[in-house]
Amino acid sequence: TRGTTSAPAALLIPTFSYLAYANSFDDTTPGLLSTYDHHTDGSGGVYSSRLRPILNMRPNVIAENPWEPWQFVADMHLVDWLTVKGFPFDVITDHDLHFEGQGLLDRYKVVLTGTHPEYYSTQMLDAVQGYLGAGGRLMYMGGNGFYWVTTLDASGNSIEIRRWAGTRYWEAMPGEYHHSTTGEIGGLWRNRGRAPQKLVGVGFTAQGFDGNAPYRRAPDSFETRVAFIFEGIGEDELIGNFPSLVQKFGAAGSELDRLDFALGTPAHALLLATASGEFTDAYQHVIEEVQTSNAGPWDELVKADMVYFEYPNGGAVWTSASITWCSSLSYDAYDNNVSLITENVLREFLTR
Repeated sequence: TRGTTSAPAALLIPTFSYLAYANSFDDTTPGLLSTYDHHTDGSGGVYSSRLRPILNMRPNVIAENPWEPWQFVADMHLVDWLTVKGFPFDVITDHDLHFEGQGLLDRYKVVLTGTHPEYYSTQMLDAVQGYLGAGGRLMYMGGNGFYWVTTLDASGNSIEIRRWAGTRYWEAMPGEYHHSTTGEIGGLWRNRGRAPQKLVGVGFTAQGFDGNAPYRRAPDSFETRVAFIFEGIGEDELIGNFPSLVQKFGAAGSELDRLDFALGTPAHALLLATASGEFTDAYQHVIEEVQTSNAGPWDELVKADMVYFEYPNGGAVWTSASITWCSSLSYDAYDNNVSLITENVLREFLTR
């Protein structure tokens, strides 16, 4: 019920991102374009409404593309894990957050994101920033989050995006960079001074859709500040070095985030683990950072960085930095190091 809670943790379901991908790349539903598709004149889709049928938002749908489980379907991996582990949680949505703001989050000790919270409005970013500054704890459970400027129409039914200067499927025409719903300029949040690194310590750095890789612990992971995260994890243990439900093997993959102090990662943030050097040529560094021809996993910025840092007043952030992290939670009947690290973080954040 609005204004109440039934649990100390909340799962923030990325409904803005669900709308952005609604019916994406689906040639069987003419007229139900996503924001990843094109109109017949070649222009990109800038609007998506929840009032239309959304055929790729059912629990058992496996999209017929290289991404396999994606968005809603992939988020069910996290719902399953929370349920099996016995963690009570409320479900809140991007739409709730957009309209209710920080007050919605302040009721919870811990907020967990979905696997791909890519589309954010000004109101949502302000709410998450305020929540963390007031002592809230956030578990960023995915990758390529907090990326595209997104607006919602007054009815709350339709999102709007304008793609330019980012990793994108189409380019807005000159003069069409501003949103019709609010008048604000679209594109990437980093181009408006709000890079994801400033909020959660990491931001989009690479993508590839043919396989994943494990993480290796970094020196910061042995600091006493984060001993709770790695309780039960060996010093040389590879993290997520086993089969997954997305892209078959490994906990880091699909879309990856990295730490970057130049883009705003707080100076006191700790780099806990990194997945790098084992991705294929299919993994590419994001377009917005490529000034000349560039390709392949040899690029040192093709990686996923697990990060932890504190906010004032007891606030904290832990990041998985990979869309496919949650696809590894259930391996070996939930008895694996991806599951254990996630449980260690959640239990600590709940008891602080």
